[in-house]
Amino acid sequence: MTQAVIQTSAVENISYTKPDAGYMEKRALRRHAGVVELWALGVGAVISGDFFGWNFGLISGGFGGMLAALVIITLLYIGLCFSIAEMSPALPHAGGAYSFARTSMGPWGGYITGLAENMEYILTPAVIVVGVGGYLGAIFQTPASFAPLWWVACYVVFVAFNIGGVAMSFRVSVAITICALAILAVFYVGAAPLFNLHRWALEGGGWLPKGWPGVFAALPFALWVYLGIEQLPLAAEESHDPARDMPKGILSGLITLILCSFLTVILNAGIEPGAAKVGASTEPLFLGFRAIFGAGMRAKLLALFACTGLLASFHTIIYAYGRQIYSLSRAGYFPSWLSVTHGRRKTPHRALIAGSVLGFAAALTIQLAGQSSPVGGVLLNMAVFGAVIAYILQMLSFILLRRRFPNIARPYVSPLGSAGAVVAMVIAAATLVTLFLNRDYNLGVIGAAIWFLCGIAYFAFYARKRLILSPEEEFALQQEAPV
Repeated sequence: MTQAVIQTSAVENISYTKPDAGYMEKRALRRHAGVVELWALGVGAVISGDFFGWNFGLISGGFGGMLAALVIITLLYIGLCFSIAEMSPALPHAGGAYSFARTSMGPWGGYITGLAENMEYILTPAVIVVGVGGYLGAIFQTPASFAPLWWVACYVVFVAFNIGGVAMSFRVSVAITICALAILAVFYVGAAPLFNLHRWALEGGGWLPKGWPGVFAALPFALWVYLGIEQLPLAAEESHDPARDMPKGILSGLITLILCSFLTVILNAGIEPGAAKVGASTEPLFLGFRAIFGAGMRAKLLALFACTGLLASFHTIIYAYGRQIYSLSRAGYFPSWLSVTHGRRKTPHRALIAGSVLGFAAALTIQLAGQSSPVGGVLLNMAVFGAVIAYILQMLSFILLRRRFPNIARPYVSPLGSAGAVVAMVIAAATLVTLFLNRDYNLGVIGAAIWFLCGIAYFAFYARKRLILSPEEEFALQQEAPV
């Protein structure tokens, strides 16, 4: 890599180094994805939210509170997804949210956005793998102390799938996403005749047993049934035609997820054993299958298949953090050795392994701490902390890109405009506040905030003087240059 500094920002004291051809050759990706693969990547990243995690919102807000929170969060994601559908084909780089913010707000804005999203993507698989451990432990009757072994096994298998090549990664994503949707369809058909609003969902507590504070407390758990679809722009450099395919993939995925989220929340809470027990469970869909099919082998077999929903998201979010770490390290925000791709398979194997180690370490640390709140719930709130910060900054990026760079080619234009971005930003900000107010989980959120501040300090004292002209950085500098 050429060591001469070619760009310095006097205001921010940011220094760039121009990479040589060998640097980029070691960091090449391979194009493979079309609309179907992008749809599967978006839906697969989120579908685990219908199998585990959302149900903790029933404890925080009751059935009515959770349902109201879901309506509010759906509005957030409608605004978010339309905005991302405009930005992603206009800035088709592997950096995703970091790329949007880098162009609109400079290196500091890009890094802080990328760091927040990085926390989201590393912690989200940790939440999911805890859910997988809960399902497998219930099916095979293994003790709670055995859970970390399930976690390790999942990480090893699905990191290997992602290292195996982008074609394999997308094939696995499509297959397990379709399987997960089929399992949900079986559940919906079986649960619908058993639904009883007053006996199981409300259980004598009324629509808002904890009032409007319960609605706000349920927001992070409602967000969980959509969290992850925003990862699609990370596949831009592996998409055949991001200008055409990215908006279609994002918006078709959103429609699928809206339908699934409302059916899951209503039907899973509205059948035996009821919202209270479903809210406290680490395998809520398994409880639903037992109500439909009894406690025999058939319910266990379906619950085992239900793990595919969790594994679909686990697999696709691993893909996401691999590309996200790759893009930030390729630009020098993270150590550049993390962005080297596999010589033959062209996958970011170092980034994939590093992210899995961090995620597993976070889950194991919370498990060993032995606190009263569920491990999955704590990790979920930590992941949502990173997500909502990234959402706020992405929506700000959308507004600034429209104002500062109106002439950037936009193959797709959001019909909601800046108004949709503002609505999403306000709801995300409200969710961020609620994370610190919920005493059951705020210790984990405070820990995530400390992690976030340490990451900012790393950039302030080290990385900002060692940036590299990656495609995202070069594009941003070209837009900033006077005409």
